[in-house]
Amino acid sequence: METQRILMRSLAVVVFASVIWTITVDAVEKVVPCCTAISRLTRAQFTDPIIGFRLQNESLPCVKAVVFETVRGKFCLHWRQPWVKEEVKKLQSSKKQSLTSTPPPASSISKLTPVGGSSQSTDRS
Repeated sequence: METQRILMRSLAVVVFASVIWTITVDAVEKVVPCCTAISRLTRAQFTDPIIGFRLQNESLPCVKAVVFETVRGKFCLHWRQPWVKEEVKKLQSSKKQSLTSTPPPASSISKLTPVGGSSQSTDRS
């Protein structure tokens, strides 16, 4: 009976230690791939050409931001700054133009081309 009690206590200690170790390792190794702070750079201070952007919603520890992608990396900017809003509108309109002005690719398959076969006639009468 005493042996069972010692084993149960030992098992409880091992489980407790495992849980603590798992929580600690997760907290240390967890990388947050989002903006946790934003910059209030002016347009004059932000000189890199913008090659892309994304909007980030608030979900702690992440903050609401516009993330501009440049050759040097990604920059988290305040979404309410007028110049940031203007740049987002420009990027969105240029994206829409490129999508609507590109004609669909021409297909080399005609209605007469059988799927999986050649276009030559196979009638041997």
